[in-house]
Amino acid sequence: MIYQIKNISDPFIGYLKDDPIRPGLPIDKRITDTAITLALVEDNTPKAFTCISFQDTIPDTEGGLFIINRSPNVAVFYTIWSYSRGSGRTLIYEATEFIKHNCPNIIQFVTLSPKTEMAYKFHIGNGAIKLRENIDSINYEYVQLKC
Repeated sequence: MIYQIKNISDPFIGYLKDDPIRPGLPIDKRITDTAITLALVEDNTPKAFTCISFQDTIPDTEGGLFIINRSPNVAVFYTIWSYSRGSGRTLIYEATEFIKHNCPNIIQFVTLSPKTEMAYKFHIGNGAIKLRENIDSINYEYVQLKC
């Protein structure tokens, strides 16, 4: 089941300290009008987390993730981690469906990923294409997710 963390008093908020990709990002940046944090939860136990920023452009740096935009149409997955094998993949799919259902103005799904072999294998293995290579990151795009 997909679960949205809606405020800093949420019972799952403490898990955000486990973010291996962007551990320095403050919690208040992850839960705003233009940024959400979603979890894959089974039996009240979190299996995976992802943080997403809504933008009207595709950022090429971490600093570009939180620029307030008037009409966001791009969902930028900027971190994901899991506690059980396969949960990250499931969360990407379910998060995309959640966003399509709840944010109909979002028409593009991309990442701001580190330049690592692990990120490459994860995103390419789950149906993303390499959209753009930046100085310190790579943007992958999910056009059609593998179920």
